[in-house]
Amino acid sequence: MTRRVSPRNLEIDSPGFPSNRFFSFRTESNGQTASLGGSVDLKLNGKSALVTGSTAGIGFAIARALAREGSHVWVNGRTQARVDAAIASIKSEFPLATIDGIAADFSSGESAASAITARLPAVDILVNNVGIFDVKPFPEIPDSEWYRFFEINVMSGVRLSRHYLKPMLEKNWGRIIFISSESAVQIPVEMVHYGMTKTAQVAIARGIAESVAGSGVTVNSILAGPTASEGAGAFVESMARQQSKTPQQIEKEFFEQARPTSLLKRFATTDEVAALVTYVAGEPSSATNGAALRVDGGVVRAIL
Repeated sequence: MTRRVSPRNLEIDSPGFPSNRFFSFRTESNGQTASLGGSVDLKLNGKSALVTGSTAGIGFAIARALAREGSHVWVNGRTQARVDAAIASIKSEFPLATIDGIAADFSSGESAASAITARLPAVDILVNNVGIFDVKPFPEIPDSEWYRFFEINVMSGVRLSRHYLKPMLEKNWGRIIFISSESAVQIPVEMVHYGMTKTAQVAIARGIAESVAGSGVTVNSILAGPTASEGAGAFVESMARQQSKTPQQIEKEFFEQARPTSLLKRFATTDEVAALVTYVAGEPSSATNGAALRVDGGVVRAIL
């Protein structure tokens, strides 16, 4: 018996983020033809999601994507003004979206996590996205900067994951996602302290996943590559001014000199990163657990 399955059509309505997807297939078996059709449902409608550091950049794109899928999204930023602006932006695009916000600055240590968990006791999806980076030669990084980077980039996720894991296990469903970086694998010489925190996130995500084996809770890390986020954009603009060049020239030189292994040869869009995160947050990703998933534009030269 011969059987062939071939795609008839595939519609994706937005670059970098699949939504309202419809897949139709025609199967042929012993000369008989039948049609199979269906929509890919991430089953995120009504799920509650907290995305830290989500007033701009990758975090904002993730919050927007989850809201688009029907999740009740909680936006987080350092100030109420930035939180309100992010909510208004998403609501202007998706008026029926359910979005709330919590202003909390993770540079203040434990108080930020405490403020969030006091207002939001449980969530279905936790995206540990908040983070900082800075370009500085290793000999010039003082102890205080090492501690600050670890506090914000690592301990923010540790504290929130520790709190939200219990209610997730009680429901036997949950998603914890750490937004790490390809810098976790290839430590950048220009920001060793940043790379250290990204490696730590991957280790923590895998460790938590191991601790809840057999449950309906998954814990993964996302290794994002160079992305056109707010911070990266500001960095490129600053370098362009300093060197009297255009941002396009700086980007080209960056991928020629700093990230020559990139296959994408450009900064990824925040939506391209958010697309992977949104899938991992959904029901169909249940077999993806304890993984470090790359959306790095091929910067890491590895087949695994």
